[in-house]
Amino acid sequence: MANHKSALKRIRSNNKKRLRNRFQHKTARNAIRNLRELTTKEEAQTQLPVVVSLIDKLAKKNIIHANKAGNLKSKLTKHVAAL
Repeated sequence: MANHKSALKRIRSNNKKRLRNRFQHKTARNAIRNLRELTTKEEAQTQLPVVVSLIDKLAKKNIIHANKAGNLKSKLTKHVAAL
């Protein structure tokens, strides 16, 4: 266990950030899964900008890598276009 006051604070803040990142990442994954399950093109086209925005926010906060975000957006756009 940490002995210094700053180390204890770092543990607390790291835990908060970890939980926040996990929540945001899981929310985006669920949104991606829901988008892939849609069968009508109209619904998918309305949902795509919302999901892309979530992915961009994750990449901006370094929760996921920028290249992974680009790959996800590309695959989702292809999927929606193919419906």
